[in-house]
Amino acid sequence: MEDFSETVKEGKIIEENSFSSRTNKFTEVELEGIKVDFYDAKNNVLHETKRSDSYDLCDEAQLKFYIRVFERNGIKGVTGILEYPTMRHTNKIALNADDRKNIEYWENEIIKIINLTKCPEQINENKKCKRCSYYEFCYC
Repeated sequence: MEDFSETVKEGKIIEENSFSSRTNKFTEVELEGIKVDFYDAKNNVLHETKRSDSYDLCDEAQLKFYIRVFERNGIKGVTGILEYPTMRHTNKIALNADDRKNIEYWENEIIKIINLTKCPEQINENKKCKRCSYYEFCYC
């Protein structure tokens, strides 16, 4: 879905303009079909850039999920940094045992939805939904 999202395209432009010097130092990584903005292999840090001008717990959950994916692929000790260039703010993220349990729960819930024979009832959309790169997937 991200390949077609205007929101993601805008985020890439902000990222490239805000962190143009780091494209030589860090690489975009894809594991289990998930693209991570930049991974600093030397310091074992994932960087996730957000175009938003406000902090959201969903951003933190996303980055924690990415860290968990790295762990599952044998890359241990990974931490993360959420970057909000428009606010000039960063937030360091680490994964703990409770986070791992929550992620396992979320994944199990997703599997339940995937295995349904009928689509779940549509949820009432909120402001966040319209900005999400999966909006069309959920509300088509």
